[in-house]
Amino acid sequence: MSHKHILSKSIVLKGLVVGLSTGVSILVLALGLVGYLLWRKYKKKKGDEHFHDLSMDNEFEKGSGPKRFSYNKLALVVNNFSEEEKLGEGGFAVVYKGFLTLLNSHIAVKSVAKGSKQGIKEYASEVKIISLLRHKNLVQLIGWCHERGEFLLVYEFMPNDSLDFHLFKNKSVLPWEERYKIAQGLASALLYLHEEWEQCVVHRDIKSSNVMLDSNFKAKLGDFGLARLVDHEKGSQTTMLAGTMGYMAPECVITGRASKESNVYSFGVVLLEIACGRRLIDTRLPEDQVGMVEWVWNLYGKGKLLDAADPKLCAKFDAREMEYLTVVGLWCVHPDDRHRPSIGQAIHVLNFKEELPVLPSMMPVPTYFPPITNTD
Repeated sequence: MSHKHILSKSIVLKGLVVGLSTGVSILVLALGLVGYLLWRKYKKKKGDEHFHDLSMDNEFEKGSGPKRFSYNKLALVVNNFSEEEKLGEGGFAVVYKGFLTLLNSHIAVKSVAKGSKQGIKEYASEVKIISLLRHKNLVQLIGWCHERGEFLLVYEFMPNDSLDFHLFKNKSVLPWEERYKIAQGLASALLYLHEEWEQCVVHRDIKSSNVMLDSNFKAKLGDFGLARLVDHEKGSQTTMLAGTMGYMAPECVITGRASKESNVYSFGVVLLEIACGRRLIDTRLPEDQVGMVEWVWNLYGKGKLLDAADPKLCAKFDAREMEYLTVVGLWCVHPDDRHRPSIGQAIHVLNFKEELPVLPSMMPVPTYFPPITNTD
């Protein structure tokens, strides 16, 4: 083998070694950089969570009413969150019953599921909103706990459960007198949220299961996890789609724009449920009766509105109240938000201070026209 060939091979080997060394060095540096960035991201996330936690705590400290509880105290009150004390659960939280000696009364403790981003987001919303609100027809927030990564809210206990339980699940029949008072109480809560507080509160999840009933069957609106604050002059806020299908107004489903008008739509659905004693959608019924809103509007057009009354009442209701409640319900669920009443107008009619509106004999088709924007 010639000296020239050996020299050439040596150069190639040296080049290969240098190349591999350089490649490995670059790879190590790249992995180190990625590791550093991931570490920074983790630290930032933990810092953000800590800041977020502190900001939520600060929101509560602003409120004059809610009291801060320790985790150990609440765990003791609800028997260490035992199954026996469980009142119910949803997608992001479990509610337990307990007895608070301090108040000499029962309470409901809402525990947000660990690791649930949506649950914590809804917790933060309640921190920001319901701790500041005071009204006889809103579920009262008694206290809160944010400790050990746990998020707990303490509410007054509602011994008569929710409206949907009495309308759809309970064997005993909710008397008409109670139903009409519940409708008026819910309307009063919305008037406070829409017009009487310093900002407009858009609830976004008004439904019969969120209408709680106290020992005297007084209606109290709860669950402000999806609620948003809006300036009175603004009136609406575009957000991600949120709420319960069927209770959401058509324009809200299409645009995500939550408003007082979309609140009123949900209120109207609840009024119709109160009058009819049936669920919004019931596939067990004949095809023309499956959708409650369409069915009731059809009866209105035929002049047979009282046929929509809950048969479980056995005709034991005030006919004028039934008519007014049902027509106001239809008025509120008008597909065009421009033709819905304000909650104040609805209250005046329910209190017989204004005449019933004249609605179209056929249910209008929902339409939506996007707002015209100036492109100049």
